[in-house]
Amino acid sequence: MNEWEVDSWRKRPAKQQPVYADEAALQEAERELATLPPLVFAGEIEGLKADLGKVSQGRAFLLQGGDCAESFAEFSADKVSQTFKLLLQMSVVMTFAGSCPVVKVGRIAGQFAKPRSAATETIDGIERPSYRGDIINNVEFTEEARRPDPARMLKAYHQSSATLNLMRAFAMGGFADLRNVHQWNQGFVAQTAHHKKYASLALQIEKALGFMEACGINSANSPQLNKTSIYTSHEALLLNYEQALTRRDSISGHWYDCSAHMLWLGDRTRQPDHAHVEFLRGVRNPIGIKVGPSTAPADLQRLLDLLNPDNEAGRITLISRMGSEKIGDKLPPLVQAVQGMGADVVWCSDPMHGNTVTTSSGVKTRKVDAILSEMEQFFEIHRAQGSYAGGVHLEMTGDSVTECVGGAYQLTEAGLAERYQTTCDPRLNADQSLELAFLIADTLSRVKRQR
Repeated sequence: MNEWEVDSWRKRPAKQQPVYADEAALQEAERELATLPPLVFAGEIEGLKADLGKVSQGRAFLLQGGDCAESFAEFSADKVSQTFKLLLQMSVVMTFAGSCPVVKVGRIAGQFAKPRSAATETIDGIERPSYRGDIINNVEFTEEARRPDPARMLKAYHQSSATLNLMRAFAMGGFADLRNVHQWNQGFVAQTAHHKKYASLALQIEKALGFMEACGINSANSPQLNKTSIYTSHEALLLNYEQALTRRDSISGHWYDCSAHMLWLGDRTRQPDHAHVEFLRGVRNPIGIKVGPSTAPADLQRLLDLLNPDNEAGRITLISRMGSEKIGDKLPPLVQAVQGMGADVVWCSDPMHGNTVTTSSGVKTRKVDAILSEMEQFFEIHRAQGSYAGGVHLEMTGDSVTECVGGAYQLTEAGLAERYQTTCDPRLNADQSLELAFLIADTLSRVKRQR
């Protein structure tokens, strides 16, 4: 391989990149970003890598989730706290059922850019650039709004900084107290149609907390019960932004992309000889690779050689996004190829992206039954292959949206219009996400008994 430089990606073909009309303004935005403090730090990034190493060894489970795309207009402390709260609620259920730590990674504080299937879209005969996320342009369908604006990178940085400040305060300031989180889950259990099924697990958690308290173990004397860690992640799509926030650690000399703890490579940008792979091979962050139906085993092996030549534990997370109808045929050969080369990876299920459908009225949605089916097949395939199904990756929100159909409350297509708020892909709402958490907990408990 050629020697890596922080800007060597600029010599490679780059897909999914906006075309900025004002090159001087783009360079000025990049220069300003490069002078701003890092959003995350090398020690935190290495901490996540160590935690993911435990996942790859079957000693922990990865929960990765959050918005499909963050918004400038909808940003608020309440929205951040709802996402944080939902991740905590889900992780407590999974931790108890699986008797293993849950590594929590949010799609937050940087998930502003979205890949698109076409560079333009046409409405009422008018063609304009596609909306690519708030870091690039605006969702409004006007010529000015759809024009890529490099100043938006600075706004994304400052919103990410504010989000991280809130998350760190929530993680260390008592918001994450285990007793509080359990009480939130009891509220969900009381409302759900599957009350009896979920109440049993909630009662077990209650008894465990009571036992620990009787033994003198409580949040006042045990920090593990009232503090937590949640890492950040986003797709490393807009390479101008990613390079501008890449820093060389003064102690180790290694390069880190300090825009997030974890970055992932999308299904549309994983070409081995292109710019995104070139950039990511040189930074020390944990890297996710979206693995779709078009992924060939040999291509995946080449990517693993490029991005993790030393086979470092925790470096690579393979995020399977096949669709419930394709995963049975497409995933086993990839698992076998990875096992055949002895690669140390985390296998994670993204049961969302392959199950997107459009209703007769033209609304994008996802069926909870299809999401559950893909996730269940994911666990079964790894059991059959002797591999560890180590995580789940969800597009979800703590808000009471109506974007995915089905679930315990049987949201119908007719009900989608009530609170359909996403600007990109449909998300699970808080109740649907928690329902999945309890079902994953059942699976983790069963897998543990079988091992």
